[in-house]
Amino acid sequence: MSSSRGPGLEFAVGAFLVLALGSLLVLAIASTNGRFGFSGDSYELTARFSNLGQLRRQAPVRVGGVTIGRVAGIELDPVRFDSIVTLAIDDRYRDMPIDTSASILTGGLLGESYVDLQPGGDMESLQPGEEIAFTSPAVDLMQLVGQYMFSGPGGGAAAEPAAEDTADPLPSPEEPTP
Repeated sequence: MSSSRGPGLEFAVGAFLVLALGSLLVLAIASTNGRFGFSGDSYELTARFSNLGQLRRQAPVRVGGVTIGRVAGIELDPVRFDSIVTLAIDDRYRDMPIDTSASILTGGLLGESYVDLQPGGDMESLQPGEEIAFTSPAVDLMQLVGQYMFSGPGGGAAAEPAAEDTADPLPSPEEPTP
């Protein structure tokens, strides 16, 4: 018997490699929403935040849970030390009201951070390159958990009465004095 490989084995190995490469291509398309880094028809808005949390480039920008854009860039303002986030918004949503607000939210407890836009009711629209005036920074979950854990029973120092509250109150003018 000879130990030569038949055409069936070579075909199986080739088919496996083609399927593996095809799977990687599908995964790449799915993870980039089919854009592959090319900026489609979009316009840019900026927003200032005092805390970004875990927000990264290419994070989604959403309105009502629907993705309408991506985070195109993140920079630090050298004067005010705020984070300036550049948002690439799909051209279909060019009429974003000027009183739109932006918040950094997290999808689930350990999910990805994203920018959530809440459109206002103003008739005037934000123009490309303009800054969103109303922003809310990311909430630091670890800081909140730490405050809760170390605040003590009954809410900690905020629940203790102030020194002036423990003194005997003066009688009110309506009450007769004994």
